[in-house]
Amino acid sequence: MGEVLDLARWADTRGWFGFWFADHYMPNTGDESFSEGDVHEVWSILPAVAAVTSTIRVGPLVSPTSVHHPAVLANRAVTLDHVSDGRMVLGLGAGWQVNEHRAYGIELEPPKVRVDRFEEAIQIIRSLLDDDRTTFDGTHYTITDAPSDPSPIQDVLPIVVGTKGPRMCRITATHAQEWNTWGEPTIAAERRAIFTTACERVGVDPSTKHQSVQAMITLTSDQAVIEEIDGGPRAEMSLAGSPEKVIDAIGQWGAAGFDEVIVPDFSFGETAAERAENFARFDEEIVSRV
Repeated sequence: MGEVLDLARWADTRGWFGFWFADHYMPNTGDESFSEGDVHEVWSILPAVAAVTSTIRVGPLVSPTSVHHPAVLANRAVTLDHVSDGRMVLGLGAGWQVNEHRAYGIELEPPKVRVDRFEEAIQIIRSLLDDDRTTFDGTHYTITDAPSDPSPIQDVLPIVVGTKGPRMCRITATHAQEWNTWGEPTIAAERRAIFTTACERVGVDPSTKHQSVQAMITLTSDQAVIEEIDGGPRAEMSLAGSPEKVIDAIGQWGAAGFDEVIVPDFSFGETAAERAENFARFDEEIVSRV
């Protein structure tokens, strides 16, 4: 816990743009097998992060609607917007991590049903954030004249959706203010093309949507490590090499139309000390030069 708050304070004082925390209950294994490892609960962490920072945006990346009821998510988001004095961004997704759903007895519905549920949930959340009263009669949710009090501090509390699929991108273009995806520059550009097409199909200018990308970055000069990552199962989501290579990638992401690059901490080392050192190096050798 101390590492999280220390990193939040550091990022805030260094002028970083956002501080994101994942909404999961156990480490991902890629299948139904269980894995041990400390995974703090995001909606308990974020108020503490907001309390020790003053400028940086805060939010979950992302909270799955397979787990959380839309009314609960909206209420949490508004509350955190007040705690942070208007710095909250609500990250949403349909849900995907198989092992945590199985472990905790939370149904992970088939993809179409899951996205159907998400499409209803985001409409309800948007209304609860924006309107005095919300009524919604859907297949998955029924909301009856539900009040929204207090309102967020922000005129529009932004929703960011993490996704890459065409239908989810269309939902994002219609109902969210921001879009997030994973990918090294080539993959990210391909996914942005999908999002751009989705925006055009619903009559939205994609430039009006804040767009962010994230990748697992490993700063190294060890060619063997670079080749292992580049040839590994997460190559499309990874970037390994020198600060100059990362700076070039940031330029490519920017040229593709991305507004924000998110840097996960879990590729920055096995210990808190290693991660802190690599964040400081990233800030000094990369951020200061872009």
